[in-house]
Amino acid sequence: MNRLISWVIVLGCMTLQNGLAATQYNVLHAFAGGGNDGGGPFAALIFDQQGNLYSTTSGGGAYGLGTVFELSPSAGSRWIMTILHSFCPKSGCSDGSLPMMSLAMDPLGNLYGSSREAIFEISPHGDVWGFRILYNGGSASSLLLDKAGNLYGAFGRGTGHGGAISELIRGSNWRLKILYNFCPTIPCVDGESPNAVIWDSAGDLYGTTELGGKGTTGDFGTAFELRHANGEWKHRVLHSFPAFQGDGEVLFAGLISDDAGNLYGTTNSGGKYTCSNAGCGTVFRLSQDSQGRWKEMILYYFKPGKNGNGPGAGLAFDSAGNLYGTTATGGAGSCGVGCGVVFKLTPKGDGKWVYGVLHRFNGQDGANPAAAVILDREGNLYGTATQGGPNGFGVVFEITQ
Repeated sequence: MNRLISWVIVLGCMTLQNGLAATQYNVLHAFAGGGNDGGGPFAALIFDQQGNLYSTTSGGGAYGLGTVFELSPSAGSRWIMTILHSFCPKSGCSDGSLPMMSLAMDPLGNLYGSSREAIFEISPHGDVWGFRILYNGGSASSLLLDKAGNLYGAFGRGTGHGGAISELIRGSNWRLKILYNFCPTIPCVDGESPNAVIWDSAGDLYGTTELGGKGTTGDFGTAFELRHANGEWKHRVLHSFPAFQGDGEVLFAGLISDDAGNLYGTTNSGGKYTCSNAGCGTVFRLSQDSQGRWKEMILYYFKPGKNGNGPGAGLAFDSAGNLYGTTATGGAGSCGVGCGVVFKLTPKGDGKWVYGVLHRFNGQDGANPAAAVILDREGNLYGTATQGGPNGFGVVFEITQ
């Protein structure tokens, strides 16, 4: 097993940005992109119960086509990098390549994820991790586990023109079940190219599609529900983007929910302001009224400039109800259109939200984050940046606040 000890690069970013309290940004690991390390992390991180971090890289590893890795905290503020799996063995890449989606972990510590060609499981056996393919077909989204250990996500060919939400049913041989086929006929008024899904308390699924729908100026995405009743899944469009002038367009990420059942997400473009010949994007909330109708509220319109724009990832809550996210562009640094930011949205009593920047990437400390951040119990943030860092192959970072 390859092990790389990566010293924490403390960049001393004690900042007071947009009225936020001081934060410190640390690079926990700078990817080197070679055979003993990964490169190009597009996926979010996940924690295990011991505080270890897991994710994937789209490049690097023994064959140059991606890895699954673990970062473990060690003495002296060090983090130890371990490559758990390098994609594309010499037998001809039968395990897939270029993983770009986040992992899921079951209570036994088994990891589940997707590469471009396959859905896989990685299981710990002492100091060795075993790898096996569960389904010969890649996924365009991260995976979701239910209590029985079945997997859900945007995979399977389906019978329509716009992708499918499917279930992989656990067993000695995992079995595929299509829950919903998008776009049975063109135009794709029900949505096209689904992203990740989440559960609600009743066992129903909620998600987004990148495109499709019945928007007022084009088919630029939907938010949807899949309701489970009597063994069947019924699809309903909750919102088609854009629904009005200034609404968001094009969704690259799924949703999160609060305790009241409100849904939150980002759009990569659309909104009130223009960035690089397209809209700068939005953060939105969907709320259900007493008649079961869903209404959208824009929480923030991204703008050109130093505060970030073009969000391509989902959001995360802290225990106080603040929202956190990333933008791939805007901000500062020598990345052409900006190296991206990590942002915070704070709710106010009048229903408004206050936007602030926790960190602006400058290229040397990372660039162009494409995934959501996660939080530990103390409210510290952890995430990945796809590029930049000392070696140019991306970083894993921490923001303490």
